[in-house]
Parts: sequence; C-alpha cells; structure tokens
Amino acid sequence: MKPVKSRRLSIFVILLILLNSALPVACQTQAPAVAEQPVWNGVPGEFKAAVIGPLRPGEPFVVAVAGAGIPQGNTRMQAALIMEGKQLNKGTFFNMDVLSRRGPVHTTIMAVPSTAGSGKATLRIEGGGKVLQTLELTIEHRSFKTETLNITSDMSDILTRPDPEKTKQSEQMWAIWARTGNDVYTTGNFAMPVVSNYQTSIFGNRRTYVYPNGRSSTSIHAGVDWRAPKGTPITAPAAGKVMLAMLRITTGNTVVIEHMPGVYSLYFHMDKLAVAEGDMVKTGTWLGDAGATGFATGAHLHYEIRVATENTDPAIFMTRTILDKEAILAILNN
Repeated sequence: MKPVKSRRLSIFVILLILLNSALPVACQTQAPAVAEQPVWNGVPGEFKAAVIGPLRPGEPFVVAVAGAGIPQGNTRMQAALIMEGKQLNKGTFFNMDVLSRRGPVHTTIMAVPSTAGSGKATLRIEGGGKVLQTLELTIEHRSFKTETLNITSDMSDILTRPDPEKTKQSEQMWAIWARTGNDVYTTGNFAMPVVSNYQTSIFGNRRTYVYPNGRSSTSIHAGVDWRAPKGTPITAPAAGKVMLAMLRITTGNTVVIEHMPGVYSLYFHMDKLAVAEGDMVKTGTWLGDAGATGFATGAHLHYEIRVATENTDPAIFMTRTILDKEAILAILNN
C-alpha cells in the first residue's frame, strides 16, 4: 500500500504544478509591474515652456524650455518679460544638462523688478531669429516699506562727488551682473551669510536720504542690511565662484560670488577680505569680516542678490529652491 500512496501523492503534486502554470497571469503571485517612463529618442518633441515660481516684484522666477525649435550651436535663446509695452527684464538661456521627454532642457533665471506694478504681463521666448512662444502671465502685488536716513558730510561726499574711478567701478560691477555663463555651482537653498538676529534695513525699502544742506534724494534698498559688529565673520551662503573681491569707493570692501548663470550674491562694507577673485567657495566658506567701509552709517553687512542684473529679495533664496529640476521636469514631461 505504501508504494501506491506514494504514486498518488506524486501524481497530485504534478497536477497542482500543471494547473498553476495554466492559470492566467493575473491570478499568480508576482512582483507588481513598474511602468516604464518614456525616454527621449533623439528626436525633439513638441516645444514646451515651463514657468516656475510666482511672479512678484523683487523675486526670481525660472523659465525652462525643451522640444523642437531650440537653436543649435552657439546661438542662444532669450526670454523677455514685458508689461504695457515695456521690457522689465531679459534672460539668456543656458543648457541645464538635463533631459526631458521632449529633449534637452534649456533654462534661464529671471526676476521681476522691485519697481514693477501688478497686472497682466507677457513672456516672449526668442531663438534663431524668431519668436518660439509667447506666454500670458500675471504679476502679483507687493508693497514695500519706506525709511529716511540722515547722512553725514563724508557720506554725502561719497555719494555725490564725481569721480572717474567710481564710474569705472560701477561699469565693472554691471559687466559682472550682465554675464550669463553656463556654470551651475549650486541648486539648493541658500544659508545665512552672517550670524545676526537684527535687520537694520530690509529689501526693497523706499529710501529718502537727507543731506546736511537740507536737500534730499531717493533710492531703493537693493538688499538686506544685517547688524554685525566689526570683525563678525561673513560666510558664503552657497557654493560658487568669486567674481570680484576688492575695495570700492561706495561699497567698501566688496565680494561678488556667481552661484548660477546670471545669479550673483554681493557683500558690502566689509572690514577685511579673506578671498580673492577666481576662488571657489562652498557653503560656509569664510569670505571676510563685517565692517563699515564705504557708504555706511555703522558696522553691518549689506547682503544683496542680483538675477539677470535685477536686485532680488535674498530671503527667497533661503526659503525656495530656485533651480528646482523636479518641478521643471514635471511640467515639461507632461
């Protein structure tokens, strides 16, 4: 009897195996299938543009494009932000070295001027001698505070006295701001450049300067002033390349760092410098010490960020990832 039971058991196991193999795939236990992501096959897809970030005065935003019509070779695309027939800002695209489903991604980082009003605006994207796309956008409202500063005779002289060297230094600074390269040194959020709990002046303040002779003039504060005793260390808020480190007439000991194409951070009135032009820095690199050199009422750090030459609110760079690859691809791949 034992051999018979053994044969019956073997036949039963074989039948179970055959039955299981004949069942539909959906009834069998297996690892869940992973959907394959469409990939670029070398042929550009339909042209598409993505605008990342709210449009508010004094804040940066990103325009990214991919697809057919992108100029090849050394020809570069540009985007212009236009409102009521006036160009507010212009950005030059760079290759982001990222592939979307439509092809390589090209990006430009721009800014809404702090002087811009609210309302409808147009973004015009151009390349290869033609308009590739026009987008209708809305600039949100933003208000700024006012402040009055009484300045000394020495400060008045720095601000108003004609000086060829001052003009030369100004032109040198603008040439740096106007450059849009291809190097992306950082994509993450920025850190604080100084240990301080008190802002003596915030970004975008509408200033009135009162001179010793009773006259006055107005300006817009392009950055943030952090109270910092003389000798307080100033550090880089993000990785980048030092584009300028020198003593200037108006801003005193000054450092300028390039972080992304067209994005520069600036540090004014420093007591001494610890970096030189061409140095590579990372988050936390010592740049020098706070001071009161140049046009300054006391020891502090004037911290400023320029995007496509426009002054932008430094606080945005600490709270938002400006060059957000995932957000860009989410729109371009849609």
